[in-house]
Amino acid sequence: MRHAEVAYFDAGRPVEPREVPLTDEGRAQAKAAGEALAGVRFDRVITSGAPRTLETAALVAPHSTHEAWPDLYEIGGGRFSEIPEEELEEEFVHAFRGVVPNDARFLRGESIGELFDRVLPALERLLVDTWDTALAVLHGGVNRAILSYALTGERMFLGPFEQAPACINVLDLGDDWIVRAVNIAPYDLAHLAHRQTTMERYWAEYRSLDERA
Repeated sequence: MRHAEVAYFDAGRPVEPREVPLTDEGRAQAKAAGEALAGVRFDRVITSGAPRTLETAALVAPHSTHEAWPDLYEIGGGRFSEIPEEELEEEFVHAFRGVVPNDARFLRGESIGELFDRVLPALERLLVDTWDTALAVLHGGVNRAILSYALTGERMFLGPFEQAPACINVLDLGDDWIVRAVNIAPYDLAHLAHRQTTMERYWAEYRSLDERA
């Protein structure tokens, strides 16, 4: 899963992403995902340890023990102030467009290759453990890396894997990976609420708040 909805901007300024909590809408989304998964018994529930993943996991799987795996935290961006104003929209909105090269840096921060360097060993560590069904509540960029690897078996980052807040992806892991479902949003199955990508929505929110500040 991806964590549920949060607000990354306050008065046009970025909020510290490692501390941002779910919004009221996000909590409703997580509860809807929990209802969709109510009949599933999870042997493991893994989060990145970020509050937004912990809070989502608590609403989706309230009776399970939640593990924090920091190496599955979201890809880290650089400082907005270090990106020229005239280039910020292009880099922000198009961050996950197409097949993103391993040397590309997310908002001039962590590279896609560096993301794979920590996500893939975590997956290997999970695969050697004994379990049947696990829930991983993670992040949009991390989920894209996992889904891309599941399909290609390579360090190929497929950006167009859109990840709505609190969406569910279903994979069979093993020698041959099977991708059964991607980006299921139980509260909006046909994705009618938004035609924009997540990055387009966050950019619009940033610009709107910045203009009112």
